[in-house]
Amino acid sequence: MDYSRYEIYDFDNRSAFNMSTGYNDRSYHNHWHSYGEIILVGPGEKNTYKVNQNTYSLVEGDFVLVWPMEMHAVLDADRKESLVIQFSNAFVNSLFDLQRIMHFYRNLHVVCINSHPELAKKLNDITQKMKSIFFGGQANRELKCCMLLMEFMLTLDEHRDEFVPELSAGAHNDYEDDVMRRMMRVTDYIKNNLTADDLSQGAMAQMAGISRDYFSRIFKNVTGVNYSKWLNIIRMEKATELLSNKKISLTEVAMLSGFQSIPTFNRVFHEMKGMSPGEYRNLFEGEDKE
Repeated sequence: MDYSRYEIYDFDNRSAFNMSTGYNDRSYHNHWHSYGEIILVGPGEKNTYKVNQNTYSLVEGDFVLVWPMEMHAVLDADRKESLVIQFSNAFVNSLFDLQRIMHFYRNLHVVCINSHPELAKKLNDITQKMKSIFFGGQANRELKCCMLLMEFMLTLDEHRDEFVPELSAGAHNDYEDDVMRRMMRVTDYIKNNLTADDLSQGAMAQMAGISRDYFSRIFKNVTGVNYSKWLNIIRMEKATELLSNKKISLTEVAMLSGFQSIPTFNRVFHEMKGMSPGEYRNLFEGEDKE
């Protein structure tokens, strides 16, 4: 990957959490990075952000959610009093439940205080605790902030029925640790072997040592999506990473991401991103690191 074309901080390799505020400029160009970002919108009559191809006009107290590898920009907003939280993708991938939550909310990019007042207030309270700890220089501040970040994600997940009414709000992980370890082993295998010959649900159930039906039921309850959709999400994550490198052809991107045909790759990509792989790649044109 061409690391000169995206934003990177030292915490990527040394830490899991970073927080910043107090920027004088009201805008920042279109960019991307391998870590996730949460922005608590500051005051002012105009706060306009862009994530991928969507533009959002927000108010104080709203949240912007930018997941790893997503193009985003601050078009015109108060950056002096807004609060920016950044978290390592490796930290998210270290816990299955955090992976599940991130995948489930992959297409959610804003939480608005006017439409979700209770949730926004809870998230704001958690964020202010992070701010107090991080800028207060408390001992073990990274550990404490990461614990609050997990609380942030858990709180978001507890309100999932507000965003996807057709899913049961009571869906949760109540499986034995042994079963969850097996599921994590399977998901880790998939992420590291996207070009394997057989990643079918039946094959993965066999790897986990449980029946196909039980595997399907666990997977849906734990991740919030069925196995085939989750697999496409993982393939898409790999594809978006590869697309940043223009030396790799679109055909190679499709194959290395585990898609068996270009038409399937194009269809899934458009369904999830609302654009073609080529159009997504063009977003990287002229973008430099922050």
